[in-house]
Amino acid sequence: MAQMAMVMNLDKCIGCHTCSVTCKQVWTNRSGVEYVWFNNVETRPGQGYPRRYEDQVRWRGGWTLNRRGRLALKAGGRFRKLSTIFANPRLPGIGDYYEPWTYDYETLTHAPPQDQPPVARPKSLLTGEDTRISWSANWDDDLGGSVEHGDKDVVLAEISAKVTLEFDKTFMFYLPRICEHCLNPSCAASCPSGAIYKRTEDGIVLVDQDRCRGWRMCVTGCPYKKVYFNHRTGKAEKCTFCFPRVEVGIPTICSETCVGRLRYIGLMLYDADRVLDAASTPDDTGLYEAQRQVFLDPHDPRVAAAAERDGIPHDWIEAARRSPVHALINTYEVALPLHPEYRTMPMVWYIPPLSPVVDVVRDTGHDAEDSGNLFAAIDALRIPIEYLAELFTAGDTAPVGAVLRRLAAMRAYMRDINLGRDPDARIPERVGMTGESMYEMYRLLALAKYDERYVIPPAHAEQAHGLEELATECSLDYDGGPGMGGAGPAGGSGPFGEASGGAPPIAVENFHMLKHRQTADRPADPSDKRHRVNLLNWDGKGMPAGLFPRRRDLGDGDAGAGP
Repeated sequence: MAQMAMVMNLDKCIGCHTCSVTCKQVWTNRSGVEYVWFNNVETRPGQGYPRRYEDQVRWRGGWTLNRRGRLALKAGGRFRKLSTIFANPRLPGIGDYYEPWTYDYETLTHAPPQDQPPVARPKSLLTGEDTRISWSANWDDDLGGSVEHGDKDVVLAEISAKVTLEFDKTFMFYLPRICEHCLNPSCAASCPSGAIYKRTEDGIVLVDQDRCRGWRMCVTGCPYKKVYFNHRTGKAEKCTFCFPRVEVGIPTICSETCVGRLRYIGLMLYDADRVLDAASTPDDTGLYEAQRQVFLDPHDPRVAAAAERDGIPHDWIEAARRSPVHALINTYEVALPLHPEYRTMPMVWYIPPLSPVVDVVRDTGHDAEDSGNLFAAIDALRIPIEYLAELFTAGDTAPVGAVLRRLAAMRAYMRDINLGRDPDARIPERVGMTGESMYEMYRLLALAKYDERYVIPPAHAEQAHGLEELATECSLDYDGGPGMGGAGPAGGSGPFGEASGGAPPIAVENFHMLKHRQTADRPADPSDKRHRVNLLNWDGKGMPAGLFPRRRDLGDGDAGAGP
């Protein structure tokens, strides 16, 4: 089978939240999901979003092995779900997320002359009442690693004896998160109505809004807490991997707008018959390697032949061969899964951060780019290897150390080349690579062009189900659906009019035109510039210039039209 997957290079993330904002604007900029962030950027150490979502003792998300060594949902099987179907006790409350707010701009802008400046009080978007701002999606952003929030980090608690949260020893890095679109999704297994499904074409996990009954078992079942409840529609919603864009070969909006260019999207071929055995690996620390063994080598002629025999188009197989995700996971082995111990087989992987190692060496007065010094400093990183291992390899430090050594070797090897010196062939050999493969890895991580970072084959109409109008494929056209504002009279309402307009139809043709504009030599014909209208510059009063033709531009038959 084929699966769209993503890799993020954490060394490049600057925590600007551009990905979060653009995702919010595209998918959750409407009433009912004010608190929802399909994409969020967390500061580590920190509590995450929702707070302490990694505490599976409390939330019971993901899978576990029962006494017979078989996979079972941590939240319980069908009998437990039936007994709690009307009152699921394992749900984060709005306080674990945050109560969304706006400000009383009306008072601010219409206050009469007075001695004291008017105040725009924060107002809850849920109740419309005054509220006190105390938490948000990344409230601990500027306090990462401090005792203010760092000691509440679930991962940090596992290695607290090895980390002292003192100011001079603190560390922080940014961790962007979206739905993992797992090979073994526990959200889908938790849904009593079968509304969550994994597409056979590309492995994207979606929610069928027509079948969803709002039981919210999926929220409990997802260990990453990336399924949300829309309190206006009574339906579950989640990241869609921007499937309307992906189907025409355009990357997700979070990837498209990423300032650091840290995201890679590509196709992975995998053996579906091995997923259950891999997810059932007895030892948590073996899950990372077990999942890597599920992935298939698209360059193997036998794999390619079997893939075509099973209905995967030839151009998809070619895309899998060029996939940057396959290269980073299985060729260069520098990408790691997030919390493999949840046994969901996640398909959004991460390259752990290395940057602070240079500071560690420089502080000792030694050459911070010398390979020997870098290798020796790996175990003394400001970001402890143990912490990264708890995030990416279920506590096993060996794979994390191997990844960091490869990244350090690449840094030292490329320094010689960039300074015009003869490269030292011993450096890549020490980490099991050749000079050529190390250069190719460097080029992919540092210099890759747009079409190298995003290798996305377009969908085949014969495989999809009615791609003419994608609004019906995932029920995007329901009241308050994830378009630009909700449909119907209720969709544009809210305490402060936070949504307006109806949901436009989402058709494949729209995204084909978008891709054409992105790849064209010039964005538009300059000759029509004077006829174009920029509504962003319109203040909402009167009539925007150029929206209607002037009277002198009209023919005799149209003299009554326009201003």
